[in-house]
Amino acid sequence: MDLQSQAAIARLAQTHGCENLVVLLGAPDPESAEIAAETVVLGDPAFAGALAETQLGLDVYHILEDEIRAALPADIYDEQIGVMADVLESAELAAAVAGMRAKAPPP
Repeated sequence: MDLQSQAAIARLAQTHGCENLVVLLGAPDPESAEIAAETVVLGDPAFAGALAETQLGLDVYHILEDEIRAALPADIYDEQIGVMADVLESAELAAAVAGMRAKAPPP
């Protein structure tokens, strides 16, 4: 996750409260999805950005997770995201992000 995105997320968390935010990722591979999820849950693992050593514990999901698909109108999901679901490893992406969600500190 780039430094500008980290700064924006930190600002939103401070303004709106962590309990009011959900992060949706669209990373194409499990490794990058896991690192991005770790950044918004446990803090920047590279200790380089605004979220270094900042455990926000944000709810984070990959756009290909079943919970997100169920929450969106089917026609819009198919139009905007459907191709990604066909070519990416949805189960592996979901598992990587869910693993980081499970490590979130208690609220």
